[in-house]
Amino acid sequence: MSSPRPSLPPPTSPTPLPSPAASPDEGPDTPLADGPQRPAAVHPVDERRPLGRILLFGVQHVLVMAATPISAIFLMSATLRLDARLTVDLLSAAFVLSGVGSLIQSLGPWKFGPRLPFVMLPGGAPLVLFLAIAGQHGLPTACGAVILTALFTFVVLPLFSRLLAFFPSLVIGTMIVIVGVNLVKVGAVLVTGRPGEPGFAQPQNLLLGIATIGFTVAFYLLFSGVVRQLAVMLGLLAGTALAAALGRVPLGHAADGGLLSLPHLMPFGTPRFDLLAALPLMLYSLASMAEATGQTVINAQAVGKEIDRRVHVPRTVRGDALTSLFGGFFGLPLMVTSGENIGIVRVTGVRSRFVTATAGVALIAIGFLAPVTRAISVIPSAVVGGTAMVVFAVITVLGVQMLGRSDLDRHTSTFVCAVALALGLLPILVPGVYGGFPPNLRILLESGVAVGAFVAAVLNILFHHVRPGVVARLTGPRAESDR
Repeated sequence: MSSPRPSLPPPTSPTPLPSPAASPDEGPDTPLADGPQRPAAVHPVDERRPLGRILLFGVQHVLVMAATPISAIFLMSATLRLDARLTVDLLSAAFVLSGVGSLIQSLGPWKFGPRLPFVMLPGGAPLVLFLAIAGQHGLPTACGAVILTALFTFVVLPLFSRLLAFFPSLVIGTMIVIVGVNLVKVGAVLVTGRPGEPGFAQPQNLLLGIATIGFTVAFYLLFSGVVRQLAVMLGLLAGTALAAALGRVPLGHAADGGLLSLPHLMPFGTPRFDLLAALPLMLYSLASMAEATGQTVINAQAVGKEIDRRVHVPRTVRGDALTSLFGGFFGLPLMVTSGENIGIVRVTGVRSRFVTATAGVALIAIGFLAPVTRAISVIPSAVVGGTAMVVFAVITVLGVQMLGRSDLDRHTSTFVCAVALALGLLPILVPGVYGGFPPNLRILLESGVAVGAFVAAVLNILFHHVRPGVVARLTGPRAESDR
């Protein structure tokens, strides 16, 4: 789309006057020789930066989020007692599919992907559901459930798109706050370990996590320009260097094994399709679509780009579903858009979607290059957790900012937000609170994001759509008689 020009008197000819041609060296904000400064023709999201910087910023995204696929696959391996060969195969597939999904969401081919700086990851609630189905029905059925859920998402997406009007900033902001708090807890657990397990809250791990945060703050405070934009990555590298000096990095492990690691199609055999077994995952996909709505809106706000929710949110959901469809054939759980990179974008100020596309290429390369995978896997979890806590806390702040624009001066809006936060944060702050419920219901209730989004959406409809109509009908006759 061409940039707007200053208003001119209407020309005598019906043919519009051509705009002055810009020279190849002219930047988007270069003043014209005989006129005012021309508005930027390219939005920062679509800006192509120098290759060296794009590579650096892309690697920063990879380093911050690489722990998620590693921890997800290691959890799968430990829970399902997979052998080393399958574990390496799944780890390779997780990196490759994360990269493919990031490319789809960032570049937006056809109707897939919103063309925003997104990365995709396995893990979270979809992983828990996958493990539950695998434990009850076997791994082939779990893989079949992922494929069925991806297809189900395509089927119900048109209906969901029509319901987006019931997800205003009040609902999405509440959901983003819950997402942020949940992610901060995930990062904190990487630093401390889980309560009750051996090594919980070891002082050395706490030192590494806090020192990593301190390094990140120092880089952000003392430097400017590119160094400041790379503060997250530099803080993580400084934390890793400190861990190595303390003897907490097993460097020898990175040199073990071969050079290439290729993911295999259907590692657990032919997928088995069972609708009843897939039902919990299919129900969760509805909540996942709501979460994708929030991720898309908050991502667009973080980069300052106006979007049409009815167009861009379905593109995000299609990207999730397509990547998950591929992932199911490679033995992976549902793949979802990640909020991690949104925090990085906000901290660094680098908004180009080509940075996350570069991160996608790097993730694919990591999936095929076994030494790189092993090198990233030796970064101590406490260091990754310290970095993640900062990035995830930024997401919480973005949610708070969105709530600030949601007319919380209205008592009904405050009440909707409060109830949704209370019920959404309950399973996050008190793990196991729904332990006495049936397994399938418990899995859904323990997703604080799903509960918070559902409660906020339903209460918003009741208070701001249903109640005004009911009140108008009840008070209408009285108002007529008072005239």
